Amino acid sequence: MEIIALVIFAVLALYIIMLYNSLVSVKNNIAKAWSNIEILLKQRHDELPKLIDTCKQYMKHEQDTLERVMLARSQVSKAQQSHDVNALGTAEGALRTGLGHLFAVAEAYPELKANENFLHLQSRISGLENAIADRREFYNESVNINNVRIEQFPDLLVAKLFHFPRFELMRFASEELRDIDIGKRFNS
Repeated sequence: MEIIALVIFAVLALYIIMLYNSLVSVKNNIAKAWSNIEILLKQRHDELPKLIDTCKQYMKHEQDTLERVMLARSQVSKAQQSHDVNALGTAEGALRTGLGHLFAVAEAYPELKANENFLHLQSRISGLENAIADRREFYNESVNINNVRIEQFPDLLVAKLFHFPRFELMRFASEELRDIDIGKRFNS
């Protein structure tokens, strides 16, 4: 009878260890996803001043546009440093909107559009934007897996016992979810 109890205890302990290790792996995927986002944000953060400096040479009357991009860059940096997922989503939206406006305004400056440095930076930042969007998706998928796992039985027991946290999804700002008025864009 003791042997049966020992075997049951060993199997149960092994099962709990496997659940724990699996939850640790899921939690670390979230940290990895966040780190990947931070790397791309840092790269974009470093490229934006170069883009602004290039644009300043040509866009003397567009200081407001340039300042909005730099302000949004600063807000992204602040949210990133504080690990505030909600603020980061909002700041990211403002930066994307500012960059979109900057690239649209640049269309009115043929010399700027022909500048090789501008074209390179525009391409680089657009590529980083796409990579950030991909990493945001991976982060949200990792968060979703974590949050589902810590609510499912029997993982729930291990998660509560070892205080596995619930994480927030990275959400889009409300401006990013609105429909675009195509007619207004054509008329401006």
